[in-house]
Formats: sequence, C-alpha cells, structure tokens
Amino acid sequence: MGEYSETYVAFDTSKTKHAVAIADGGQDGEVRFVGEVASSPATVERLIRKLAGRYDKVHFCCEAGPTGLFRQIRELGHDCAVVAPSLIPKKPGERIKTNRRDAVSLARLLRAGDEIVSPRSVSTVLPSRQPRRHTSASRTTTTATAIEPKIVAAGVSHSMFREHRPA
Repeated sequence: MGEYSETYVAFDTSKTKHAVAIADGGQDGEVRFVGEVASSPATVERLIRKLAGRYDKVHFCCEAGPTGLFRQIRELGHDCAVVAPSLIPKKPGERIKTNRRDAVSLARLLRAGDEIVSPRSVSTVLPSRQPRRHTSASRTTTTATAIEPKIVAAGVSHSMFREHRPA
C-alpha cells in the first residue's frame, strides 16, 4: 500500500531525457515538475516502480514519439495515454516550447480528465500488429513507385495539374 492514494504522472519525451511532472489527486492537488530523467529503460523503470510503491493508483501520460516509453509503461502493468504534441493547448504568450512546461501542462490535463489526454488520443501500434503495419506500408510504397513512371512515360507532367495564375 502506498503513502498517498492517487497521482498523475506526465512525461515529455525526447531522445536523451524525459521531463517528468506529477499532479496530486484532487482539484486542489499540487502540480510540480519533478525533473528530467535519462531515457534509458532501466532509469525509467526504476522511476515507475518507485512511484507505484508510493501511490495506490498511478495514471501515466506521455508525449507521442519514437522513444518506446508507452510500451515500456504498458509492459510494467500500467495504463498510459499518448498525446500528440500538437494537441496540447497553449496560452497565447507561450510560444516557446519547453519540456518542463509541456510536462506540467500534460499532468494538469491528465488530472482534469480532459479529452485531449484520453487513452485513444493517438493510435499506437501494438507489437502484435507491427508486422501487418510494415506490410501495408511497403505495399503503399510499391504501388506509388509503380504508377509514377507510367505517368511520366505517357508525357503527363505534374505541372499540367497545377493551377496557373497570371503574373
């Protein structure tokens, strides 16, 4: 049993480090930036196990990216929502993207139960469906490369389809 009942953890991912923010349960709970952790699987696993031991219920959220963080959290037995960076709402004055600011806002949104941070925010490919995805992508590429030479051989240029405007 953990010390506290519920918390919301958000990761802003990058290749070398992940920014981590925690929002305590309840509307009046504190939202704080924990810091940055190395993106190595061992470091992330250690942090997740530590948080799971401290809290009874832990909700995770991470920014979409090729880091594998979503799968790692799922393999450790926790649910994780994935959010596209473009879907994170920004205030008008916040033009500069910082990992710290994004992690804190993700934790707030996750705690609020916002639609942006839902388990179906970004579709993720499960390992069991990965081969099918590669087959589909290669089929699309093969079809596109087979059709393009026929268009060029027929003398149809791409500029014929563009709208020409007088200068």
